[in-house]
Amino acid sequence: MIAVMNQKGGVGKTTTALNLAHALALEGRRVLAIDLDPQGNLTASFGITGHQIHGVDRVLLEGRALAEMAFPVREGVHLIPAGQWLDRFEQERSGAQQAWRLRRALEELEGYDYVMVDCPPAAGMLTMNALLAVEELMIPVASDYLSLQGLARLLRILRQVEKRLQHETRKWFVLTRFQKRRRLAREVREKLESYFPGQVFSTPVRELVALAESPGFGQSIFDYQFRGAGADDYRGLARELMEGRAA
Repeated sequence: MIAVMNQKGGVGKTTTALNLAHALALEGRRVLAIDLDPQGNLTASFGITGHQIHGVDRVLLEGRALAEMAFPVREGVHLIPAGQWLDRFEQERSGAQQAWRLRRALEELEGYDYVMVDCPPAAGMLTMNALLAVEELMIPVASDYLSLQGLARLLRILRQVEKRLQHETRKWFVLTRFQKRRRLAREVREKLESYFPGQVFSTPVRELVALAESPGFGQSIFDYQFRGAGADDYRGLARELMEGRAA
């Protein structure tokens, strides 16, 4: 179970959750994608739109089973949408047990090789649910210094939350919006690999127009440009993840 997380916008968090889920399915794995962001961007990126959509909101608010709310969006990929009531969950005040609801729902789930959770860009109760539910975090980092500064803030918050929850996760880092010819991009990569040896995937995701355009059409990069560079990058990333290795 993997949560894709970053509080900084524009780093490709939802793009990574979308395309990595589809890439793993194309490798023959059974994948469940959970949209845990009330904005519902992952849901829309899979082409699911409308005002009456429900999903993980009913799981967290009403105790519905995850399997009831999942439906196929691609061959090998099931999606649980965010749902129109998900923002209400942050407003609940029901004590410490609220943070464990997603984990308890996942304990009853069967039939998937990977669960990908697209997290909200805030350190609230939804994020705590994600941290307690998964074993691994995938953190996309854009290839600029502002992203490194944002990463430092995120890691400080994660340390505080994990200490409070007494639950630590393994962390992977993915370089996104990467341009090999830029010196800055190469320096950011070197710094990441120096700070987090063995935790940075060797496959960077290049900055490509197709990756920015495809979610607007409700498509993954494999729907939009199957033989393009973006699809190649996410195929490589999926294979690294399956092999459990990084640079």
